[in-house]
Amino acid sequence: MDPTNESDAEALWEDVLDLLAEKNLPPATLAMLQSCSATSLDDEALHISTSSRFVQRTVAKFAPEVEACVEQVAFMRLSLAVEIGQEREHRPLATHSELSRAEVDSWNSATRHDPAARVASAPAQQAGAPQPPAGPAAPVATSPAPGSAATPTSSSPAGAPSATGEGRVAANPLVEQITEADSKLTFDRFVEGPQNKFALDAAKQVANGQNMNYNPLFIYGKSGLGKTHLLRAIQNYIAVNDPSRTCVYRVATDFIDDYSKAMKNARAGAAEALAENYHNIDVLIIDDIQGMSTAGGTIGFFFDTFNYLVGHGKQIVMAADRTPSELGVGGTSRFDERVTSRLDSGFTIGIQVPDYELKLELIDTFYERMREDSRREGVPGLDADIAPDMRKLMAERAGTNIRVIEGFVQSCLMLAYQHQSQGGSLNREDVVQLASQKWPSGQKIVTVEQIQKAVEKDYDISHADLVGGKRNKELMEPRHVAIWLTRELTDNTLADIGKRFGNRTHATIKHSIGVIDELSKSDRLLADRIARIRESITE
Repeated sequence: MDPTNESDAEALWEDVLDLLAEKNLPPATLAMLQSCSATSLDDEALHISTSSRFVQRTVAKFAPEVEACVEQVAFMRLSLAVEIGQEREHRPLATHSELSRAEVDSWNSATRHDPAARVASAPAQQAGAPQPPAGPAAPVATSPAPGSAATPTSSSPAGAPSATGEGRVAANPLVEQITEADSKLTFDRFVEGPQNKFALDAAKQVANGQNMNYNPLFIYGKSGLGKTHLLRAIQNYIAVNDPSRTCVYRVATDFIDDYSKAMKNARAGAAEALAENYHNIDVLIIDDIQGMSTAGGTIGFFFDTFNYLVGHGKQIVMAADRTPSELGVGGTSRFDERVTSRLDSGFTIGIQVPDYELKLELIDTFYERMREDSRREGVPGLDADIAPDMRKLMAERAGTNIRVIEGFVQSCLMLAYQHQSQGGSLNREDVVQLASQKWPSGQKIVTVEQIQKAVEKDYDISHADLVGGKRNKELMEPRHVAIWLTRELTDNTLADIGKRFGNRTHATIKHSIGVIDELSKSDRLLADRIARIRESITE
């Protein structure tokens, strides 16, 4: 490149950025523009470069505003050309069939314990060589040593300029090595149904970097419904298909540990190094974020990190067992409205419990997958046949926790293998017995007191307020919910229920039940909350 041409381009771009700073552009967009570098200038266009495809797409949307500033500075009409600095082919979401098992194992074996080898393999991938499918994914980099609190390293000291591309990924001590078990949590192994379809679609778009409106992406639902699977699938997809994006997965307890160690570290600059390492992330994934609720200092650090990343066009993904607004409920919760409103500022989507159809599909999928793994790996015990009518019975008897359902299928296959080796097969009595071990069939006796305590805990209100005469909005909903659950889970008459809720009349109790019957049809958040409270009482 002609040095004079490059110098002119840089000077022009600096003047353009000064003008853009005076415009009413979104802060995140301005930050993205400032992250771009001018590369060349010709008679038709000003060429700028970025290493991020996400930044390229976003900046291109604001090309008219930028070109107006370019014309104002250059006194001539020029177009804006936004180019990727390190060209790489973007692959669609991969499937298992794209590579043989031997190719995947060979690639993983060569890179699992050598991050440098993984980085060195990048040119071949970019040149069109086969890449591993979405599962199993390759490790990204080694984790920081225990107790290091992500302190500065020789390759990335505090305040030093960040590296680019995959070197930047490898240099960040927060990037973990993806374990063999976690590498199997991919999009192609996720069983889709109406209860999780929207969450799955949103996760795929975030993984592809396609939808800047899904920032942050917040997925909520009870334990065992597949939230962690989706979060790990995002991480695995990026590690394989877009390895220059720095993606970090943290459970809330790990995030707390990172912060606590840095605060206790006597080494100068430890806290600043931790902040810089988190700022040097393209996709931050926080799982079980409700585990952060009592850690006030960590929440403050997370809030600052959140604002920095979103403000610089980076992606945040979170998962919890409740909605963002519900994270602030509870006497010990340190999530204030300022924080919960930010968590809920992007795209929030719930995963509901599986119905019979999805449970049957899950059981069929786990059944075929376990049999296939058993045959491929030569491990006896799971290569057995279970008749379709027995799998339907398994779905009828199964609970709603997908992890438990997977264990249930494994137990059924092991017993079926034992029967099959003796000339028999899995029968109805076997399925019923195994299901009763996973989900005891004996009905739990639910009392009004248990229901009231569960509702009081979830809504963070006192018993006196729940059964009292106050009619403000904050108390009416939990009161209606408690009355509705009492009708659903106990044999009390409406008159008996009225006595347990402040001597309310039969008509008042009937009204409360009708309110929840109607609201739960249109208010998905309320329906999810009631389901969660109900399960906390009955399971």
